[in-house]
Amino acid sequence: MTAVRRPRAARRRPWQRCPRCPRGGGIALDLGSARTRAWVAGRGMVLDVPTVTFAGAGAVYPVRRGTIVDTQGTARMLDRLLGHRLPRFTRPLVVVTAPVLDGFAFRTAARTAVEVLRPRSVLTVPSARAVALAAGADLSRPLLVTDIGAHLTEVVLLVDGAVFDARRTALGTGDIDDATPPARIAGAVADMTTSMLRQDRTTLTVDALSRGPLLAGGGALRPEILWHLTDSLHAPLRAVPAPHTAAVRGAATFLGAAHRHPPTAGADPPDTHPH
Repeated sequence: MTAVRRPRAARRRPWQRCPRCPRGGGIALDLGSARTRAWVAGRGMVLDVPTVTFAGAGAVYPVRRGTIVDTQGTARMLDRLLGHRLPRFTRPLVVVTAPVLDGFAFRTAARTAVEVLRPRSVLTVPSARAVALAAGADLSRPLLVTDIGAHLTEVVLLVDGAVFDARRTALGTGDIDDATPPARIAGAVADMTTSMLRQDRTTLTVDALSRGPLLAGGGALRPEILWHLTDSLHAPLRAVPAPHTAAVRGAATFLGAAHRHPPTAGADPPDTHPH
C-alpha cells in the first residue's frame, strides 16, 4: 500500500501581509515615557520594551512625561525595534496613542518619528479612548478614565466616546519613593476628579463617577494606590484587564476599525479643548 502525502497547509510567514489587512497590514503603537509597546496586525503584541535609544556612549530617553522631547531619537528607536520586522515594500497603517492634553504637539512629533516605518498613513487616538476600547466599555454613557502611568497620570471624561474634560499631572508609579508615597498619587487623582466635578455644570461627571472610574496603566496594578483611591473617591473602581497594555490593545482595536471603515476612520480625532 502506497502512502499518499497530503499537501502541507500553506502557512503565512511573519513578513507576509495579513489577509484581512489590505495594503501591507498595520501597527498599533503606545509610546510611553517608560515603555514602548507595539502590536502588529496578524502577529499581535510584538514589543513591550523600555523607551530608550542610544546615541554616542549613553542611553537617551526620547519620551518624557507624555512629551516626545527627541523626535529623531524616537525615530531611531522605532527603526531599531520595528524596522527589521517589516518587509521592504510594506506600507503599513500606523495608529499611535496620544495623551489627551498637549496632544497636538505629541501627534506632530509622533508622525515625524513614525515616518521611519514608511507608513501609508498615521492616525492617532487619545489614550483614554484607547483604554475604553480595550475594555469594551459602553461609550453611550459618560465614562471616567484614569490612566496612571510611570511618569504621567491623566483623568479624562469621555462623553459619547469623545473627550469632554481632562486633567493631568506629571506624576506616576516611577516616582514612588519615600518622598512620594502611593497616597500622593491617589490624592492627585482625587484632586483632579474633584476639580472636574466642581467645574462641570452638568451631571455628566457625577454620573460617570457613580458608574465607577475605569483604571488603566501600571498604577492599576498597585493595590496600595487602589486602596487610597477607593478611600478618597468613595466610588467603585474598575480596573481594565491587563491595564498596563490597555492603551496599545485599544489602538489595535481602532486599527481594525480603520481597516473595516477607511472613509470614516481615516481622520484623526479633533484637538481636545477641555472645559
